[in-house]
Amino acid sequence: MSSASHPAPTLGAFLRARRAQLSPQECGLPPTDSARRVPGLRREEVALLAAISVDYYTRLEQGRVRASGPVLAVVADALRLDDDQRRYLYDLAGRADARPRRRRAVQHPRPAVRRLLDQLAENPALVLGKRLDILSWNEAAAALYTDFAALAPARRNYVHLLFTLPALRDMHRDWEHDARDAVAALRMEAAADPHDPGLARLVGELSVRDADFSSWWAEHRVTGAAHGTKRYHHPLVGDLTLDCDTWAAPDGSGQRLMVLTAEPGSPSHDALRLLTSWAAGVPGTDRTQDATR
Repeated sequence: MSSASHPAPTLGAFLRARRAQLSPQECGLPPTDSARRVPGLRREEVALLAAISVDYYTRLEQGRVRASGPVLAVVADALRLDDDQRRYLYDLAGRADARPRRRRAVQHPRPAVRRLLDQLAENPALVLGKRLDILSWNEAAAALYTDFAALAPARRNYVHLLFTLPALRDMHRDWEHDARDAVAALRMEAAADPHDPGLARLVGELSVRDADFSSWWAEHRVTGAAHGTKRYHHPLVGDLTLDCDTWAAPDGSGQRLMVLTAEPGSPSHDALRLLTSWAAGVPGTDRTQDATR
C-alpha cells in the first residue's frame, strides 16, 4: 500500500500527546508497581480500554494502518476525547464521525448580577462562569485588564488569559502566586465536573502551551479561596494594590461575581479612580459588556 493511503504522521502525534495527558487512575485502570518510562497511558493500556490488539494500536500510532470509523470511535472513547478533539481525530484520519452532533449549553450571566455590574462603575468587576470563563464585565474591568470585547469568545477565560496574554501576565506583580491560585481554582472546577469537554480542551491546550501550567496542574493543588489581595503594575496609572473578593451565585449556576476594591484614601484608590474616569471618557463603549452580545 502506498504511503499516500496512510494517515498523516500528525495523527500519531495527536494520539501520543493525548494518552500522555491521561493517567491510568483517570481511566479507571488500577495503579501499577512498575516504573513508567513515559507519562500518561501506555499503548497497551489504550489498547485494553479500546478492546483492540496492542499491535493494531501500535500500527495506528505509527501510521501503518488506516483505522475504520468504529475503531476510531472506541479509541476516542478510550482517550476520553471531547467533541472537538473527536472531530479533530476523524479529520486527521480522513473519516466521518457518524455520531449526531450535540449542542452545548451556552453560559449566560444572571440578570441580577448584570444589574449589579452596572452599579459598580468605579470598581473592576467580572462575572465568572464554569471553567472561570469571563461571561460579563464592566468598563472598569476592561480598563484594568484588557478589552475583552476584542477577544474571541473562546479566549475569554480568566486562566487562559493569565497564561497567554503577555500584557496581562506582565501586569501581575505576583504573577506566579496568582497563576498558581488560578490553576488550583480550576482544579476545583474539575472536581465538580470532571467530564466537562470544555474544561478538558482548556487544560489540554494550556498544558501544551505552558510548562508552568502543566507542572502546576499535575500537583493537584486546590483552593476555594473567595478573597485575597492582588498587586498590579498598570501601564497607565502605575502600582495598584487591590482587595479581590468573589461571591458565588445562590442559584447553583456556578457563576461568581469577582470585584476589586481599594482602601479609600490610598494611592491605589486614587489610581483606580483615575483609571475608571479615563475609561468612562472613552467614546463608543457600553458600560457593561457580556459574552452574549
